[in-house]
Amino acid sequence: MTNPFNAETEPPTLDTSKPVMGGGWQVISYWAEKTLDVKGGMLWKTLLHKSACLSCAWGTGGQKGGFQNEDEENLQRCAKSVEAIASELMEPIPQHFFEQYSIPELQKLNSMQADSLGRLSFPVIKRANSDRYERITWDEVYAIVTKAFQKAPERLGSYSSGRSSNEAAYLLQLLMRSLGSNNLADCSDLCHSASTVGLKRVFGSGTSMVSLADLKQSDCIVLIGSNAPANHPRLMNELIKLRDRGGKVIVINPLIEVGLVKFASPAYPIKSFLKGSEISSHYIQPISGSDTAVLLGIQKSLLENNWINYEFLQQHTEGWEAVIEQLRSLDWADILNTCGVSREELEIAAEMIGTSQRVVFAWAMGITQHSNAVDNIFSIANTALLTGNAGKEGAGTMPIRGHSNVQGFGSMGVTIRLKEEIMQALEQLLQRSLSRVQGYDTRALIEASDRHEIDTLLCLGGNIYAANPDLTQAKRALGNIETIIYISTKPNLGHFYGLAKENTLILPVFARFENPHKTTTESGNNFVRLNDEGTSHLHQREGTDLISEVEFLSELADRLHGHDVINWRSLQDPKYIRQLIAKTIPDYAKIGEIDDTNQEFTIANRIFHTPNFPTRSGKAKMFVTPLPKLEIPTLASFNLPEYTKAIALILGTGRSYSQHNTVVYKDGDYYRGMPHRNCILMSKADGDRAGFQEHQRVTVRGNAGEMANVEIIYGQIREGSALMFYPEVNAIFSAPIDEHCGTPAFKRVPIAVYI
Repeated sequence: MTNPFNAETEPPTLDTSKPVMGGGWQVISYWAEKTLDVKGGMLWKTLLHKSACLSCAWGTGGQKGGFQNEDEENLQRCAKSVEAIASELMEPIPQHFFEQYSIPELQKLNSMQADSLGRLSFPVIKRANSDRYERITWDEVYAIVTKAFQKAPERLGSYSSGRSSNEAAYLLQLLMRSLGSNNLADCSDLCHSASTVGLKRVFGSGTSMVSLADLKQSDCIVLIGSNAPANHPRLMNELIKLRDRGGKVIVINPLIEVGLVKFASPAYPIKSFLKGSEISSHYIQPISGSDTAVLLGIQKSLLENNWINYEFLQQHTEGWEAVIEQLRSLDWADILNTCGVSREELEIAAEMIGTSQRVVFAWAMGITQHSNAVDNIFSIANTALLTGNAGKEGAGTMPIRGHSNVQGFGSMGVTIRLKEEIMQALEQLLQRSLSRVQGYDTRALIEASDRHEIDTLLCLGGNIYAANPDLTQAKRALGNIETIIYISTKPNLGHFYGLAKENTLILPVFARFENPHKTTTESGNNFVRLNDEGTSHLHQREGTDLISEVEFLSELADRLHGHDVINWRSLQDPKYIRQLIAKTIPDYAKIGEIDDTNQEFTIANRIFHTPNFPTRSGKAKMFVTPLPKLEIPTLASFNLPEYTKAIALILGTGRSYSQHNTVVYKDGDYYRGMPHRNCILMSKADGDRAGFQEHQRVTVRGNAGEMANVEIIYGQIREGSALMFYPEVNAIFSAPIDEHCGTPAFKRVPIAVYI
């Protein structure tokens, strides 16, 4: 080997003009700002409330309250949690606000301004030929929505996000399927669908096989395509502890995220917070979209250095021979040309993996938002299997879910790929056959709406307009739908741009910690949390009139079905929904007892500590993953005039450090040195090659539009790559999708940057 594995590789050299570590005083100052102001008491009360975090799927929720995780460790809240809670504790939107402001005026707001308007506290409707929303009674809401759902099943659709409970998710899919529709689009279609599809094909289970306890036993973590310091800050504590016990962290990311090099965690005020903790042992910056090539290079090095666990492959996998044969036949030059990484860098990573005992492979949307996303998942799983790092404690594959209950929605059946055993259980529950017609995922739903094939759309949270690429198409497609029902706690730009042809309704609901009944959620590591009932600070405000999601869905179902085999109205108490979940959702039996036992639980048959997998053979199935064929954009493809200063780049969309999905809490990004949302992060080498200067204003053109007056910010990103903020930049491009999972390639968008 060119680098004997007895020391760390040199960490990336950081730009000292920008922050040199993640976390730190920025986090503490934010906590102080929010918890010491006039609403600090309400915020602390909510932080201490026993309910899962509103932010990422690493959320809290131990038996003893809001600051504990499933292992009953304390101090398990982060700034992301504070941001989300503080946003939900805003004052209600004034009673006459919607009378005063027209839709064109509201469309002038940006994402942060829309969110800052306040909490929704009464239902409103925008009718055809009106230029504004107006207040509406719940009686009229139910009359309009009931009529809207009396359409042909194939013309009904839903979209959802992970902000809601398991009970609301289950009720949503049960209602839709009972009406004959499988059009259950979900935000996961745009992010981790590739993980679910790929892992199910390999292991028979589409979720993490790693528990929180497993992370504490690992001696190596490979983190691919993730900005954990911003999106999953509590994971950083596990990485710090792993490094403290001598473990290794391999980071694969085209952009050097400062928090993945060094992170100052407030959870460890002495050993970490003051000076920061080293995170990455080895940092690889590949060409965007070449992750499969990176992993094939690592696998080839594992093969050449005899770090393949053949005994494991023979006993516990299928298809391994073809994978080994591919590695033997691959030419190093082809691998290196595809990923743009040196052989030495890949060999260092291979040695770290091959000489470790328990390796966890973790990833986020830098892996899943590509046109070959499922191949990326296969290549990760292959690397784990080749080294025997699946089906044992402290090792395995771990997709990092970005929304607090997005995995729970999939478990509850909010998916177009419903397991046959669940379908049969639902048929037994409803005592009738259900449709097997393939439903629309999120992109297919937008395309169907663009073809005038959807009449009614129910959105349970989320922002279907802004979350999609090509916002011009999204606005047009949603405008073809007769009735759209948005169930939300706060306004977002989708409410102002995603307007239906006839009636657009916004229905206000309680936040998770305000629900009058207990609910449950599921973490990204398969742990089911029980959320205590709560109260809303809005109850005492004059004119407020909001309900729970479960109440609305059960009332709608009752009006549509009456008392058939299910007493739909009784389901307004979620404990009765939990009884149905226990009967119909595999490995969720314990939820039927949770009201009596109060015992949170890990879902059975998902955490694999032995290499016995829920496939037909009991073995993991391996797939050959071809080298991606990456096209390099040229200026000629953008139909530009003869500009003297221009460059073609590959854009990756991303969230800022103070953002949750499409919700923006702060305008800029301190850790990346980006002062506002209308910035493009690129390498200085690319800027110099084009004749640009940092802070210069440019135009960025995609294949569906362009953004003007964009400020150039130089950062430590792979040459040829760039970063801009989602959802704003979604306006300028349409994206190819992975045909296996339907996810758009948000992370590899060809653009031209010019003056």
